[in-house]
Amino acid sequence: MTAHFNHTIVASTDPAEMAGFYLDLLEADEAPAWGPFTNITIGGGVLLQFAAPPIEFPPQHYAYLLDDEHFDRAHTKILDRGQDHWADPQRTRPGQINAEHGGRGVYLLDPSGHYLELITRGYL
Repeated sequence: MTAHFNHTIVASTDPAEMAGFYLDLLEADEAPAWGPFTNITIGGGVLLQFAAPPIEFPPQHYAYLLDDEHFDRAHTKILDRGQDHWADPQRTRPGQINAEHGGRGVYLLDPSGHYLELITRGYL
């Protein structure tokens, strides 16, 4: 059997705010919290655990594959919030989405400063 991704801990300045942001944007499901973790689940039963780390943390990159309809809804939310977003990871094309790899994509920052990428087609 090949490995399957199960869960990750996302360093968060405010775990509850982060969970709410991801619940809304990714249309995720709530999951029981325990210990220092505020949890949600996304497709395939992947658990995202939000927790405040005991140290300063560098921003990470998280990419999420969405179907076209979900991408449209997420992009509308980004626009309605007036949230900064870019068509490229270098942030040289502000306010745009891209049409690369046979799909569409957009980059934005989450409330803790992590780089999010929303795409409609995987790279492989």
